[in-house]
Formats: sequence, C-alpha cells, structure tokens
Amino acid sequence: MRYLFVHQNFPGQYVHFLKHLAAREGDQVVFLTEPNANHLAGVRKVVYRLPRGPSRATHPDAREFELASLRAETVARTAERVKRLGFTPDIVIGHHGWGELLNIRDVWPGAPVLGYFEFFYHTEGVDVGFDPEFPPDPALYPRVRAKNAVNLLALTMGGHGQTPTRWQRSTFPPWAAASLNLLPEGVDLALCQPRPAARRRALTLGPLSVAPGEKLITYVARNLEPYRGFHVIMRALARVLAKRRDVRAVLVGGDEVSYGMPPPQGGTWRSRLLAELGEKIDPARVHFPGKIDYRHYVALLQRSDAHVYLTYPFVASWSLREALAAGAPVIGSDTPPVTEFVRDRRNGLLTPCLDPAGLAERMLELIEDVPLARRLGAAARSYAERHLRMEDHIAAYRALVRRLTEGAQ
Repeated sequence: MRYLFVHQNFPGQYVHFLKHLAAREGDQVVFLTEPNANHLAGVRKVVYRLPRGPSRATHPDAREFELASLRAETVARTAERVKRLGFTPDIVIGHHGWGELLNIRDVWPGAPVLGYFEFFYHTEGVDVGFDPEFPPDPALYPRVRAKNAVNLLALTMGGHGQTPTRWQRSTFPPWAAASLNLLPEGVDLALCQPRPAARRRALTLGPLSVAPGEKLITYVARNLEPYRGFHVIMRALARVLAKRRDVRAVLVGGDEVSYGMPPPQGGTWRSRLLAELGEKIDPARVHFPGKIDYRHYVALLQRSDAHVYLTYPFVASWSLREALAAGAPVIGSDTPPVTEFVRDRRNGLLTPCLDPAGLAERMLELIEDVPLARRLGAAARSYAERHLRMEDHIAAYRALVRRLTEGAQ
C-alpha cells in the first residue's frame, strides 16, 4: 500500500498509525507537512512552506479561509512534485482543519481521501457562550460561522470522513454526521500504565520533588487557559491549600492561548489568576513546570493522587485518555466531551465545569478517601483496557482503509 498523509504539524493525530505502518514491510508512507523537527523512521517527510500569510486587506472574517486556500494551493503544488517523482497514493489521509486537502483530488482524482473532521463550530449551545464569566461579543459570531467554511467544502468534495468521538460527530449537522466514520483513538497501554510504587517514592521533576507522604494534585493542558478550566482549578486550589497542608499541585502547560481569547488586560491567564488569588496560592506548593517531556508527563500521571481534567464543550485532549490508562484517579468536568469517557463514581468523579467550590470538594474527597481513589484509579485502567486499546484502534483504522481502497492492501 502507498499512503499519503497530510497534516501541517507532523505527525499530528496519526503518530500511532504511522508507527504501525512503518513497522510493516511493503507499505510506502509519505507525509506532507510544514517544517518541524519531528521524524519517524520509515516515514518519508516532504515539507511545504507557505509563501505568505493572509493579507491585512482581507476581511477579518475571511482571513482564516484565505490561509486555508493558501495551504490548499501550496500542498497541491507540493503533491504535483511528488507525483512527478513517480509516487501515486492508494489513499490520502489528512486533517481537514487547515484546508490542506481541498485541492488534493485535482492531483490524484482516483485516490480515495479520508479526512479527519474534528469539530463543527457553533455560535451557541457548545463552547461559545458556555462560560458566563467571558460572554462572547456577538460581533464575532460571523467569524465563528466562517470557521466552518473548510468543513463545509470538505464535506461536499466526495471523499470520506472520520472523527474520534460520538460527541464530536454530534457537533456536525445531521446530514453530515451520518456520513462520518466513528474511529475511536487509542492509548499505548504499555507506556501509560499504573505504577503503584510511584507513590512510595519521591517524584522528581527538574527542581521540583514531591515526597512520598505528600498528596499530589495534577492538571495538564497544552496551555493554561479558561477553555480547559484553568481559572476554575486555580480558584479551587486556593480552597484546598487552606484546608490541607500536605497538598502539592503541579499544573502542566504553556502560557500561550490555544483556544478562546487572551486576557483582555493583556499578559497571560496564569499571571492574571496569580494576581487575583495572591497569597492564597503558595508558590512553594503550586508548581508550573511549563511544557514537559512525555516521560515526565506519564510519571506525573502515575504519581497523581487526584488528576483534574476540565474542558468547555470542545474537543477532549489525549491527556484524558492517557490519565485513565495510567490509572490516575480522575476528576472530570461534567461536559459531554468528558462524560463520553468518565462515569461518575464508576471510573472517576465528575464535577460542574465552572464550579470551583464543587471541584475543591471533589479534590478533597479523593485526597482524604484513599480507598475511593484506589478504586477509581483501578476502574479507570480497566476502562482503558476495554475501550482504549491501541490494537483495537489500529485494527479499526486498517479495516476502514481496506474498505475505502477495495482491498488494495
């Protein structure tokens, strides 16, 4: 089989499937992407470079689509060069979020295209307007709607679609959702597995060391921002720290903005929350290591006494699946992306997403009720073994590819 993958940030959501393909004999794998330092043995990485960004003269609501059009044009030109070198894919797999696939069928009209549909944007009922602390400006609604331009074009270009969760599929219009293949994503259960002994020895993370007797609360996000409930956990921690002197918290993530808006007064969300809470957040007990490597990240989950995962109604992070697989006692927000994975008091605890007092109660409950934490951690791992096996994900992926290519494998 000859595979062509397209994603502006190699390897994107395809890392596990790529590793599987690279280990097989006979498959050829080419990946079109923007420049980055990542690499995988057995995958030929072909870099494209955008000639420019969107023009300032373009209407603000249309700039994202202009950028998508530039990507589509550049990817198609790069694909033409690959084609002239003699490569014709049996299937093209890529993410529709950035427009890269919009022109790919002009290069290889006969190749099936399997596009990743991540999220369909709405001006109400989902993430926009969910948090009353940050009411949306109605003037931005046209820009929100315009974010679906690539989705809508992709849905009408005659290819095939995949999406990883039932809730994400439900965000699309019914006429579109019915055509999307549900392809759940797995977890490497060997890498993300419980290590009970981790709580019996010190955890070292750079200059930070957590002693065996200390209670550790963990939180992980790409960036520390309201979309992932950062403001909620900070306010909840102020209550927990006041009640328990043996609690430490590690909040992993950067200070940029992945989703939503930056603080209106400037600066970062971390600096804003630290200024708001002042001495209630003890810097000797609440730690911000920034972005950490994967090995330390997994060790943090394995050591956690209470792992908090909060999100607006938006795409769930891989870290939720990995925390469950690592057997961390999880406290999740009662939002649909989370409740698809976490059942209250069965494999984790649920809490209202925007309620710091409720979250503080759940954190204290897990810290103080060790048998409950152990039971929920074991149930989280059991859930992962039943529903998040990477082998099942790969098998489903291969079956879908086989069906789309009519047995070309």
